[in-house]
Amino acid sequence: MIPSKMICLMLPAILALPSGLSAQPSDGNLQLQQVLMLSRHNLRAPLSDNGSVLDQSTRKRWPQWEVQGGYLTAKGGVLAVYMGHYTREWLVQQGLAKKSECPTPDDVFVYANSLQRTVATAQFFVAGAFPGCDIAVTHQPRMGTMDPTFNPVVVNDSATFNQAALAAMQKVEADLHLKPAYQRLEKIISYKDSAACEGKKDCSLSGGMQNKFSADIGKEPSVSGPLKVGNSMMDAFTLQYYQGFPAEQIAWGEIKTPEQWRELSAIKNGYQDALFASPLVAREVAAPLLAYIRKSMTEQNRGSAPKVTLMVGHDSNVASLLSTLDFKAYDLPEQNEKTPIGGMIVFERWRDANNNKDLMKVEYVYQSTSQLRDAQPLSMANPPKRVTLQMNACPTDAKGYCAWDTFVQVLNGAQKGAAGP
Repeated sequence: MIPSKMICLMLPAILALPSGLSAQPSDGNLQLQQVLMLSRHNLRAPLSDNGSVLDQSTRKRWPQWEVQGGYLTAKGGVLAVYMGHYTREWLVQQGLAKKSECPTPDDVFVYANSLQRTVATAQFFVAGAFPGCDIAVTHQPRMGTMDPTFNPVVVNDSATFNQAALAAMQKVEADLHLKPAYQRLEKIISYKDSAACEGKKDCSLSGGMQNKFSADIGKEPSVSGPLKVGNSMMDAFTLQYYQGFPAEQIAWGEIKTPEQWRELSAIKNGYQDALFASPLVAREVAAPLLAYIRKSMTEQNRGSAPKVTLMVGHDSNVASLLSTLDFKAYDLPEQNEKTPIGGMIVFERWRDANNNKDLMKVEYVYQSTSQLRDAQPLSMANPPKRVTLQMNACPTDAKGYCAWDTFVQVLNGAQKGAAGP
């Protein structure tokens, strides 16, 4: 693990990394016009408190973190600086930012959910992308409360919706086939010896216990049972790995191979899919976020809209938005998470001057597991990973571009669907 004092000493050097690339578009005659990035916050401590799932599900001793549960760590700040630095280089290369000048306040807009880990991620990203520049991070004044734009809660109070939502989540869960992963996990944590199993004859994640879903008005979709336990455990283990804990402390040294990581990470990915990725639930919880993105990219006057928008939220925001816009299944090489820590969905509006039309390209930009664990500085020479995403209703060409007008139709259709009858 990188000590906090060392990270503080590293920051001046990080912010001084050269930004040197020429402002030449990289794709022929296309010119980048506008970018909106929806980012997950960067590295945080596990979400734990007194009586948490982590404490109840194993009697093994958890390693200590430098910050309280849910807060961005110092290393998370460094990783966000690196992502910001790379993004600035990429924007310069595409002609959307200048090498040695601060952007105007109208050119860049940064908006974060009002939790410590999201606001801090945005602040560190800005420090890496635009060091010394006066770029504000917009968020609700009251920290620790969810901004409605980022809050993935149920607003439909009808019994019909509730029943359909529960059925949709149960259907996703039934298709996950996680029994081997549960069996491996319960051995790692000695689940049968945990406080959660006291006085219970049949206490097993892989058999007997059932998942119970809920979709209550004003709350996030949730689940109790093996899926919740497994998600909490794998979230903690994954964060330990990223933070740089010694191998013998990560899952007490019990996850030894990449294959085991992939098998166990399917629990965490499945949790996210079950709660936030079924189309019915996704449209419900992503509606405010979708409305904001649609307005930012299609309703603002093109001349006055920010050239670069960064939004910092959560994995639930990313997963529900991708489902709502009906993106095709994707694979992220060198990552076990479907929505990695610090990863960004990048919506890119391009101008094809030769054919007098606009195009849309959507990419997932993320740090690999090794880039996160090793705290590798990012640049055009050592970039994060980039994967082009595709929407079912917006066919792309060989380079991943779809027609802008078709993309707008997708946004409008999704917004109408999210609004309900």
